[in-house]
Amino acid sequence: MSTSDHSAAPAPAPVPASFAVDAADVELEPDDLDPAQIVSGDPVVTGKVLWESADGKQVRGIWQITPGVVTDVEANELFVVVGGRATVEVEGGGTLELGPGSACVLREGDKTVWTVHETLRKAYHISY
Repeated sequence: MSTSDHSAAPAPAPVPASFAVDAADVELEPDDLDPAQIVSGDPVVTGKVLWESADGKQVRGIWQITPGVVTDVEANELFVVVGGRATVEVEGGGTLELGPGSACVLREGDKTVWTVHETLRKAYHISY
């Protein structure tokens, strides 16, 4: 918005009522993956934000990645794998083997390498 635009900002969306979704069936939307993050393969990322706090500091949703190897710098995140398999190597830390039902916590700033063996889908909560 330019400084000469005096139109009112849209009102923040109301907080949704409690809800439940079938994480395996949520329709996902294309999500950008920086080509510089791709180590090998042709992974494709999709996702869907289900809820975001008014201040943008909390986000909950569903995220998916197809097979390949990618690097990332993580946010403060808790997630549960809904389907698929991956190995996540945390720089200076351990190697995490993920599969359906795995609950994982990643620390903000963790540098990771994700080797996705089978399309991985997760339900996540990120705190910024």
